[in-house]
Amino acid sequence: MDISQGKVFSSLLLFLLFIVDLGEGHNRCPQLRCREDGPAIRFPFRLKDRQPDQYCGYPGFDLYCNDKNDTVLELPTSVKAFVKHIDYKSQLIIVTDSDNCFPRKIQGINLSSPPFQFYDRKVDYYLSDYGLFNCTPETDTDSSDLIPCLSSSRHPVYAFSSFAYVERVPILSCTKMYSVSSVPSDIWNSPFLELTWSEPAKCGRCERKGKKCRFQNNSTDFNIECFNPEKNKVSFLGLFLLALAVYAFYHVYHYDKTEKENQARIEKFLEDYKALKPTRYSYADVKRITNQLAEKLGQGAYGTVFKGKLSSEIYVAVKILNIFKGDGEEFINEVGTMGTIHHVNVVRLVGFCADGCRRALVYEFLPNDSLDKFISSADSNSFLGWEKLQDIALGIAKGIEYLHQGCDQQILHFDIKPHNILLDQNFNPKISDFGLAKLCAKDQSAVSMTAARGTIGYIAPEVFSRNFGKVSYKSDIYSFGILLLEMVGGRKNVDENVETTNQIYFPEWIYNILEQKEDLRVYFEDSGDAKIAKKLAIVGLWCIQWHPIDRPSMKVVVQMLEGKGDKLTMPPNPFASTNTTRVDASMPARRLNQELEVIPELD
Repeated sequence: MDISQGKVFSSLLLFLLFIVDLGEGHNRCPQLRCREDGPAIRFPFRLKDRQPDQYCGYPGFDLYCNDKNDTVLELPTSVKAFVKHIDYKSQLIIVTDSDNCFPRKIQGINLSSPPFQFYDRKVDYYLSDYGLFNCTPETDTDSSDLIPCLSSSRHPVYAFSSFAYVERVPILSCTKMYSVSSVPSDIWNSPFLELTWSEPAKCGRCERKGKKCRFQNNSTDFNIECFNPEKNKVSFLGLFLLALAVYAFYHVYHYDKTEKENQARIEKFLEDYKALKPTRYSYADVKRITNQLAEKLGQGAYGTVFKGKLSSEIYVAVKILNIFKGDGEEFINEVGTMGTIHHVNVVRLVGFCADGCRRALVYEFLPNDSLDKFISSADSNSFLGWEKLQDIALGIAKGIEYLHQGCDQQILHFDIKPHNILLDQNFNPKISDFGLAKLCAKDQSAVSMTAARGTIGYIAPEVFSRNFGKVSYKSDIYSFGILLLEMVGGRKNVDENVETTNQIYFPEWIYNILEQKEDLRVYFEDSGDAKIAKKLAIVGLWCIQWHPIDRPSMKVVVQMLEGKGDKLTMPPNPFASTNTTRVDASMPARRLNQELEVIPELD
């Protein structure tokens, strides 16, 4: 979630809280609890630490939560009591002391004034005065007068009512400690203390009628009114639907705004690009060219490719870009890069469509599909032969060399792989799919990247980690090296269907064979084929050196491929410290597992 989305969600939350407030009859003070099993706290009580609004409670009815989430009532002279229950109908609150001994603190409690008074359930609000006496163990008196929490075995403490008969008080064996006035009779032996309140009296009547009370119209003059919280209550479903509607509205608005910004950026680019003259088509033209998108050729991460026809003799491939993917960068990359390229080994961009949010790219149609259909197929009839594979490898190398040195700007493809090498009617290779390409000056030795781009298995090590070196045109050379080794072995570099404990890292397998000076001819019927395969393998191994500085430029790669291969030397072993686990290396390359899943592209 970006910052703008966070602001929208915050606004939405505040709006929903406002709606809930309306649904509670303008009650800005919701019912709270210190903890889940604690007493419900609502008007006339107020939680000081969680309801800063002083008008959420009646004066003198402040509660707070301690560090253990106990609900605490502070009585006069700073005596703290834990609240166990609040009966709003009877206006009764039950509290307990932290050490279960209210008699120890009773001398400091003065409840002669509002809001709270003692309540004696046994004698119907009758309160008494008491004298507390410290006696000897031999004192002969009624044990019901004993105060256990104040007594010890040597000094029992008794409470005698002022109404007790004089003969009941053992004056000779006891010493008076102090007197207390107007306390309930059960305070001496109960861990709980019941208090009642009288103000605001109207709240009790509200509760007994099944209603709640509050300050009238949120006033500040302490006028109380009853209200029915159910009357204007907004249902949770209604709130959810409202939130959903607001979010949907925002999403549509945000998408529309973003899409308009993307369209404006693309239109500005196309205005500057007009002189290069690839044809611009409307979306209606695209549908006409493809016969209403009738024949699908394939699908990738950024769009779907359909076969089209400009005339009875000219066929095209039309890539309809996914409107929900990316921000238009892929479109600008393709048009800006391919529209300026004119090379026999690079696919030609015929035209494009930028019609509102609909975008499409129109390429020349290449009838023989992609190279990966011919180097990783179990069908032996699809094998093109080693001479043709050598021609294809050389053509791809010349195309990449043109991208790196033959254009006004250096073009780094970043997604060289068999799937992006298309073949014409004569099986001449053409590099396609420039959606991940980057343009930079020819003398620029490195490019900045915020995230890895490319396809797993073909991405150079430095694209993942700068510990291997800087990202540059050498990253394309690494990908080309993997492609060459796949052409030699007739298999992909990574087989995700095979357990790693049973799989050899394929480039290392080839390196081990060549390093041991084992003749590749044992795997080929024709020695000329073995010679070509060895040349492609050595060039591929040079290209996949871990550090970019150890890889040759594409100009040198072209020279190596054009030569006979007799003078090629083995590169340093890039696998010496990789500790890779491998399979039976005696298996010939083109007989290794041929049916593999297409490696997924990174976003």
